[in-house]
Amino acid sequence: MAYSSATAYAYFDTSALIKRYVNEPGRREVLQLLRKNDCVVSAVLPVEIRSALRRRVAEGTLDESRVAAILKRFTADRPFWTFIEVSREVLTAAESLSAAHPLRALDAIHVASAQLFAVRIGSRPFTFVSADVRQTTAAAALRMDTRHIES
Repeated sequence: MAYSSATAYAYFDTSALIKRYVNEPGRREVLQLLRKNDCVVSAVLPVEIRSALRRRVAEGTLDESRVAAILKRFTADRPFWTFIEVSREVLTAAESLSAAHPLRALDAIHVASAQLFAVRIGSRPFTFVSADVRQTTAAAALRMDTRHIES
């Protein structure tokens, strides 16, 4: 796949991208980043988004009636994103990251996916965006430009 040299990319993990759909701290910053960058995500993100929405409904912090509207918007956004498949290469990198950093399994997959994408695009502008401090710390250790979003 060819990537535009004029495009700035941002990898969004689930903890950051959920803020596009749910009004919570950090939302304004996420919306700003989405306007300025092409969105890159892991193929696991849709599963995590649905899980996060369901969890918020169960906790009572999100009304069930809003979920359908959020999922409609989410579905409309997806064709505009670059998805990184959870390949053997991503899983191998995630395993190494898990050995070196205190990351949960899916968090390691996000950082490894971003790392693989960064290598693919070379010197083009790229930012790793997350509301998880462990992820942004690991990404920074890999010399990625990071943006920690308020949670």
